[in-house]
Amino acid sequence: MPENASEVTAAGIARLAGVGRAAVSNWRRRHPDFPKPVGGTETSPSFALAEVERWLREQGKLAEVPLRERLWQQIADHPDTAPAALARVGCALLIVQARPALWEELTEGSDSRMAELLPTALEQVLTARFGDDRTALLHTALPAAGRPAPGPMPLLRAAGRLAGELGPRTAYEFLYGRYLDANLRQYTLTPPGPAALMAALADPAEGATVLDPAAGAGALLAAAGSPGTLLAQDTDPDLTPLAALRLALGTDAAVRARVGDALRADAFPGAEADTVLLHPPFNERNWGHDELAYDPRWEYGLPARTESELAWVQHALARLRPGGTAVVLMPPAAASRRSGRRVRAGLLRRGALRAVVALPAGAAPPYGIPLQLWVLGRPAPGATPAAEVLFVDTTEVLGAAGGRDRLDWTAVQGAVLDAWRPFAAGEPVPEGVAGRPVPVIELLDDDVDLAPARHVPPPVGAAGAGELPRIREHLADTLRLTTELTPVPGPVEPVAAWPVTTVGELARAGALTLAAGTVHPGPVSGASGGSGVQAVLTEQDVLTGAAPSGELPDGEGPDGPTLRLAPGDVVVPVLGGSSVVRVVDEATAGAALGRGLHLLRPDPEALDPWFLAGFLRGTANTRQASSHASTATRLDVRRLQLPRLPLGEQRRYGERFRTLAAFEDAVRLAGRLGEQLVQGLFDGLTSGTIPPS
Repeated sequence: MPENASEVTAAGIARLAGVGRAAVSNWRRRHPDFPKPVGGTETSPSFALAEVERWLREQGKLAEVPLRERLWQQIADHPDTAPAALARVGCALLIVQARPALWEELTEGSDSRMAELLPTALEQVLTARFGDDRTALLHTALPAAGRPAPGPMPLLRAAGRLAGELGPRTAYEFLYGRYLDANLRQYTLTPPGPAALMAALADPAEGATVLDPAAGAGALLAAAGSPGTLLAQDTDPDLTPLAALRLALGTDAAVRARVGDALRADAFPGAEADTVLLHPPFNERNWGHDELAYDPRWEYGLPARTESELAWVQHALARLRPGGTAVVLMPPAAASRRSGRRVRAGLLRRGALRAVVALPAGAAPPYGIPLQLWVLGRPAPGATPAAEVLFVDTTEVLGAAGGRDRLDWTAVQGAVLDAWRPFAAGEPVPEGVAGRPVPVIELLDDDVDLAPARHVPPPVGAAGAGELPRIREHLADTLRLTTELTPVPGPVEPVAAWPVTTVGELARAGALTLAAGTVHPGPVSGASGGSGVQAVLTEQDVLTGAAPSGELPDGEGPDGPTLRLAPGDVVVPVLGGSSVVRVVDEATAGAALGRGLHLLRPDPEALDPWFLAGFLRGTANTRQASSHASTATRLDVRRLQLPRLPLGEQRRYGERFRTLAAFEDAVRLAGRLGEQLVQGLFDGLTSGTIPPS
């Protein structure tokens, strides 16, 4: 095997074929011609990608490995580490984006010629985008000798071809996303929803300077709109250049990204940023309390050893210009711990704290607690301190109680901005919003407790006491509908055994098309707006019967004719071993297919979609097609069985399955309405807005 040939693990093979790892283990045991390991370890062997691709295609389990998957596999298995390979690919994509003619010139000749010209091309493009930071930040783009050998050139050429398919920015986002997915435990990522909300609260002007002193993967700076300069610092020497490339490919701003601990070794000590966006590390005891005791940044009080988050808050304020805005993602304990009350009081007295927003649990890691956003401003010299602080509580906003990956970020962001925008403009906060201004003097007690739940009255029910009669009427109508739709089982009769086939056999015969979802969407943030946002059907949407709740900007991910949903498609979750199946209707059509889902598109001349969906839901069917890997149950969709019946008979079964699905939807809706009515009555009675009569 050539030295630079790509290898793939069993997990990679499973992803390529759209099956579980247990299926790959079965193939290795059952098929003597399955490719032999070429590397790895006995417990985690690796295989030659070319041999695996050939075998999968011969077995009818794969049409072709997409270029994006092949390129990612080459990056993941690169001998110089995946971050180094991804940095080189990102630099190549930056040339493709900024100087397409130069890239064509580079790739016209041989690999040796390309290797000879590449350093000069990189110097030109990287200097324009990163200035003096290019050498220290992007050292992985070239070996120490400063001139790459011809060996890596095929990888860079493949990156150029992928840019031709998807565009440079989208190509890098796909590869960067794969890298982050493969290292989830190593990094604390800020999801798109909170990032978009933080950027909307700060609302940096066009051409502004935006700083993130704990930038991580760069999500907050990427959400910052159209800034003039982006300043990023992080302690991770591998992630920082990758995040910088993401920002350079996604914006026109000048990017300055440096490695280091911003509290101990601030990389931008003289910066005066217009905006600071920050998701700091939480609960750090070793943040430099002793050596930084006399640091001039502690204008509002020396943070306690246990209050690292309050040190980050003061660092953000120290790097703001007077009148600038900082938005910091904070753990809820920072608002009420007694050890931090002195700093909190200092922030209030000086008018630096403008708002505290309670987010729903599941908004960002750690997902189990409801995090908060602190909106801060650096007071201008001589300015009168603000007399009020805005408190917003979104934990009870409709659509906010779905948990991780199910939050309705359109509703959450709308609730926050409906309170913040008039408050920031000096106007009265409207009645009925989820926020309330509180005079600073009321907050300066012994506790200086800034938890929004203490200052924002809870809503009466999910939709207010006035809505309870409407909810009751809707519930009554829904219960009548469930009565009408309640199915009659009918007599039990012995049925002769059917001849059966499998989904895999039907796919090979062309009776249906089978595809796996590859899109990893963020929750809907509402920040993008317009027709440029592609809805994504997620695994949780299928399990709960909800509308597509993910979003993906157009062109931001893999796309193909079978991954854009059409009426009559059948969607099946892969994980969990459940028997939930969804038939796509007109309302869901057009959405992209999310990761963790399989799409079955039947030929209407051969298969009725409701017949297909109904039999796929059979308990015995899903049990025999499920396998277990570690603690998860995974469904091998190709092994699901169907009886061989004429199309007319299929439609008879399909119509019955359709009515059962309608009954299921009505029961689910009745349950939700009943919960709203009961909780609304409890809240109304306990708050005194509804009399016991």
